[in-house]
Amino acid sequence: SGTGIRFSPCSLKPLTELLPYELTNDQKNAINDVYKDTVLGDNGKITPMARIIVGDVGSGKTVCAIAAMYIAVKSGYQVALMVPTEILARQHYADVKGLFDKLGIKVELLLGSTTQKEKRRIYESLSLGETKVIIGTHALISEKVEFASPGLVITDEQHRFGVAQRALLKEKSESAHMLVMSATPIPRTLALLMYGDLDVSILDELPPGRQSVDTFLVNESYRPRINNFIRKHAANGNQIYVVCPAVEETDGMSLKSATQWAQVLQTAAFPDLRVALLHGQMKAADKERVMAQFARGEADILVATTVIEVGVDVPNATLMIVEDADRFGLSQLHQLRGRVGRGQDKSYCILTSHNQNTETLQRLKAFCKTTDGFKIAE
Repeated sequence: SGTGIRFSPCSLKPLTELLPYELTNDQKNAINDVYKDTVLGDNGKITPMARIIVGDVGSGKTVCAIAAMYIAVKSGYQVALMVPTEILARQHYADVKGLFDKLGIKVELLLGSTTQKEKRRIYESLSLGETKVIIGTHALISEKVEFASPGLVITDEQHRFGVAQRALLKEKSESAHMLVMSATPIPRTLALLMYGDLDVSILDELPPGRQSVDTFLVNESYRPRINNFIRKHAANGNQIYVVCPAVEETDGMSLKSATQWAQVLQTAAFPDLRVALLHGQMKAADKERVMAQFARGEADILVATTVIEVGVDVPNATLMIVEDADRFGLSQLHQLRGRVGRGQDKSYCILTSHNQNTETLQRLKAFCKTTDGFKIAE
């Protein structure tokens, strides 16, 4: 409702020529949807865009968002991209800046952990209109953030952001367009119901170079074989994720905890390999540091809780082991599996479970059979 900002017609060629791959048809369609919403309008009339791009893990939603940013900036407007975690914000920042630096578009990163001095500099640069794209966490909704000409607000991972947060960011400009990205794979019909207030663009095809990940369900008797498999991947120079359901051991629970399991792997199983630990109770700065080390290849095995579920991109990781997999939801398992298969090498996902419940086992076996998030959702 209301009148939206009209973006100017522009060619996306300068941007797409910088990409190391061809866009898929789905990506082109999603970008065309955005172009229609913001440049062409409906019978020439522009209303503020409210669109969600739903795409499976690794289907290339980010590049659609970058194209939307490009159209906004070329039209003289500023863009805010808000994501739920600092790890993800840094990663998007690296991706976007890598492209936009070459196009002379100024990008900044604003986090809760950004120093006061830096924050003041960024606030000023935004209010003067020098910074065209700002990427950050909920730090972006601080009342100190003033834009010179806000045109587009992008939020990531719908299910992690309250509607209130989106509204707050939107309040910074009434007529700005809004784009939401979600990797929660849901069938098209359900998407239309769930996001009744949003127009839906769906990315179904995986970009070239993404591999399907072979998935297996095993019990504890396979432990020696799992360890051999870990060793084999490490010997090839690849990296391994081991995800546990808990951070610390709790009384009476036989669940593997990340903290203790990391210790067992480091001391007993793989004294010669580098084991790192990552969990939600660590300080943000420590999480960033560990994740950056793993991304640089300075650890062979990363033992983690589900903090790595969304958006972490380490193409060299080829093995995902999920301990006590019955404790995770299917969409969580799907997100976790999506952390591997991002590089050139064949990747695997191993689920361990000693749960004997038939229904549980059926669910996990079904998960092993399909890598299609949309099927899993159905």
